[in-house]
Amino acid sequence: MIELDIFVKSVYDVVKMIKKKANRRERNQGMNWIRPEKRLALYLRDGLACCYCGDTVERGVRLTLDHLRPYASNGSNNPNNLVTCCLKCNSSRGKRSWKLFAGKVAAYLNCGVSAAKIIEHIETTRCRSLNVAAAKVLIANRGGFTAALHGERS
Repeated sequence: MIELDIFVKSVYDVVKMIKKKANRRERNQGMNWIRPEKRLALYLRDGLACCYCGDTVERGVRLTLDHLRPYASNGSNNPNNLVTCCLKCNSSRGKRSWKLFAGKVAAYLNCGVSAAKIIEHIETTRCRSLNVAAAKVLIANRGGFTAALHGERS
């Protein structure tokens, strides 16, 4: 009887874990996983530029957020685990570690930027504090997230 109880409990725990992961995935689909003001605050913290290649919003790049420790590997949405990243870099990184990817970007850019410099930049950037209140004000004054990001007024 005790063995059956242990088996039932372990099956219950596995089912519970699967449901938890499914709910986490559902909750975090698309843009729902982060509030617009926090997203903008992260972009502002990082200078509205990709932390890997340095491409900027002024040059028309589409910014995204990259989880340094991937969300799929239980990485958090904590600001020190998130950096601004262009869509090209974010799509290209794949399952590589961000430090390995920094080396690949440095080689690809071939403009004198070393992997060590990219890594150092990311390490210092991710430790800066966020100003979510300022991002909120900017969104309100500009009439929305997109207008705030691109410096437009409604």
